[in-house]
Amino acid sequence: LLFQILGAVILGFGIWILADKTSFIAVLQMSSPSLKTGAYIFIGVGALTMLMGFLGCLGAVNEIRCLLGLYFTCLMVILITQVAAGLVTYFQKETLKEELSRIVGNLIENYDPLNDDERNLKGAWDYVQTQIACCGWTGAKDWENNEILANQSMTAYPCSCSNSSKDLQVDSGFCNLDVPVNGTATYADWPVHEQGCMDGVEKWLKDNLGVILGVCTGVAVIELLGMILSISLCKNIHSEDYTKVPKS
Repeated sequence: LLFQILGAVILGFGIWILADKTSFIAVLQMSSPSLKTGAYIFIGVGALTMLMGFLGCLGAVNEIRCLLGLYFTCLMVILITQVAAGLVTYFQKETLKEELSRIVGNLIENYDPLNDDERNLKGAWDYVQTQIACCGWTGAKDWENNEILANQSMTAYPCSCSNSSKDLQVDSGFCNLDVPVNGTATYADWPVHEQGCMDGVEKWLKDNLGVILGVCTGVAVIELLGMILSISLCKNIHSEDYTKVPKS
């Protein structure tokens, strides 16, 4: 039962990644096919874990060694895969960071409030900037690469970046700046947050690192216990009676 619950959690996490349209995950999964692939892997692993939990229960109750052996093997494969994925993520973190910078950079450069084709993507990024209280990826200067703002001589700025109370009701699109005498401006003239979203995301990860590691460790411990229990049951079963297997 515990493994079926664990499988349901993993399955639900994968579905959440695909369905989420209002957070930083949405920005990634709509811009990078690798995250979509990862979500499908989570769904597959979750479904497999639930199936293995059922087979493990069936093998334990009816003392079927082959089912317990299959249960042990699948758990071992899942655990090895999780450890390998964690190691790859750790050693490739700089590459992942560069890829993330590229994705967000392209998003900011092509951001167009009038383009309905990318409404979900734009809305997700506006949500990130509003919730984290940040602007751009490394800072507000990143928005100087936006074609629309450049054509307006930087006399407008992203509303979701604003640190002004008058823009609290507007969290998407561009807000007009009080135009200077010369009719031009720079990002330094904008009433926006100074922090880049990269720093905000890194801070969030650091603040929640203990929780993330705790969950990962808990999952690994549960899987190890399942492996130990299944192999112990296998050793204690001296003979198999296949007449105990339920008939369909």
